Amino acid sequence: METVTATKKKKKEKPVPFDYSNYIRKGKLPHIWCPGCGHGIVLKCMLRAIAETGRPNDDFALVSGIGCSSRTPGYVNFNTLHTLHGRALAFATGLKMAKPNLKVIVTTGDGDALAIGGNHFIHTCRRNLDIVIMVYNNFIYGMTSGQFSPTTLPGMIATTSRYGNIDPPFDVCKMAEAAGATFVARGTAYHYGELEKILHEAIMHKGTAVIDIIDSCPTYYGRFNKFKSPADMMEKIEKEGTVSVKQADSLPPEKLEGKLLRGVLHKKERPEYTEGYAKLIEKAGGKIVSSRQ
Repeated sequence: METVTATKKKKKEKPVPFDYSNYIRKGKLPHIWCPGCGHGIVLKCMLRAIAETGRPNDDFALVSGIGCSSRTPGYVNFNTLHTLHGRALAFATGLKMAKPNLKVIVTTGDGDALAIGGNHFIHTCRRNLDIVIMVYNNFIYGMTSGQFSPTTLPGMIATTSRYGNIDPPFDVCKMAEAAGATFVARGTAYHYGELEKILHEAIMHKGTAVIDIIDSCPTYYGRFNKFKSPADMMEKIEKEGTVSVKQADSLPPEKLEGKLLRGVLHKKERPEYTEGYAKLIEKAGGKIVSSRQ
């Protein structure tokens, strides 16, 4: 008689939940971001990307200016610095020069980084300091009542463009690459898995890394422009309005018209600024030369 041996099916192992408690300051939650805002998703992606490096919290410093995105450092258990409107990259530059071993991450918005802070943005990219610049790009000033920003699309409504914006928008990634950033990428809050991987790669990169993070502001941009809900915004702006670089290779030009590319768009190696500065000090014999001498 044939004996049939039953094989037991292995139970599928459940993924271990990520423990955020090591990265969030006690007593700081709930956050102030509006219901439907994508900033919370971006925060989680950043924390998971940092955890993936295996480095201790004290190896990181978060710097921000002013705006909704700039509230991020207040919630996290790292070295943090909340500074002035548009000046986050100036403070981050000084911090990196003083403490070159720190991995400095700047959380900034499209207005904070590219309007009042546009000059600092250009020169940070030019110098190629080892800094990660996360631009939370929701196409509007979210904290200060919904004025249009340097990335607001033509025709869109804001408090300062009640009949539709006529200014042409900046392309954050093209601007960063042209200014000299050595890592340039784009992600969205909707594609959170992709964003987490991009952020991890940016953190591991040595040099200025800029990530344009397409995000949604339902309170102002959404209501002004008649989106039905936060989910509708994510669907139309982040999902339908973008295409991955892998998908783009197989699509005809007409299918890419009006779409933003997601993924790593530019990556190269170039001397990092603080290392070059250290060599300069060594060459000078550690002496500080005064112009008055």
